[in-house]
Amino acid sequence: MTASDTHQNEYHDNMVTMLELVWGEGYMAPGGPGNVARLLRGSEPRGKRILDIGCGLGGPAREMVRTHGAFVTGIDLEAPLVDRANAKALAQSLTDRCRFQVVEPGPLPFDDASFDIVVSSGAITQTADKGGLLGECRRVLVPGGHVACYEWMKSDRELSDDMRYWFRLEGLTYEMETLAQYGERFRAAGFVDVRTEDASDWYRHEAHREYERIRGELYDQVVDLLGEDAAEHFVEDWRAMTVVCDSGEMRQGYCFGRKPG
Repeated sequence: MTASDTHQNEYHDNMVTMLELVWGEGYMAPGGPGNVARLLRGSEPRGKRILDIGCGLGGPAREMVRTHGAFVTGIDLEAPLVDRANAKALAQSLTDRCRFQVVEPGPLPFDDASFDIVVSSGAITQTADKGGLLGECRRVLVPGGHVACYEWMKSDRELSDDMRYWFRLEGLTYEMETLAQYGERFRAAGFVDVRTEDASDWYRHEAHREYERIRGELYDQVVDLLGEDAAEHFVEDWRAMTVVCDSGEMRQGYCFGRKPG
């Protein structure tokens, strides 16, 4: 995974537990199976080889196998996440169609034209060298292959104090760009039929729903799992996120492209 400035092992146990509690088992980005379907829309994934960049706990990859009939290779920088993803694939008897591996920052460890589809959900958000990563996506795709990503993005305004405060609460590396910049980067990497979709309104509503659940029906469960201090931290984290979603400063979007051929 080309991500020379991406920090490794940022997803500590508390964060992972919280993300699964809110977004579903195996998921480290919102949207669940619906988000997977949206990423694969128009790519005819059945029987295809898919590379999932930033696979995390492997929930999306397993969904691609079970529901969409694909063969999936998931990669991530964080070994603990990959270990858990492989263990779950083994427990669900999916190892013949789904495997996960740790990669180092730098060129992807695959031959040219190894995959029919490349997807990512959140990994490009945390990658400084977006051009390098997208160039590697193009290299490992077959001619005519599809690439799709769902990412957290920013507006074109200067970062506000509210945004910086939310970054501090998250404790994660964010290298956000605008949706328009993503489209430009896809085209600069040599992809054609590039299109973008703004998902900010959808997630703005989702973020409020998640916040209400965390401070309401899920709160006691979070306390039991992580302790009161952690529970209070995540309540504040989600509250701060609703602020920057409401202001339009923190945005979400999709970008799609195809390798010529």
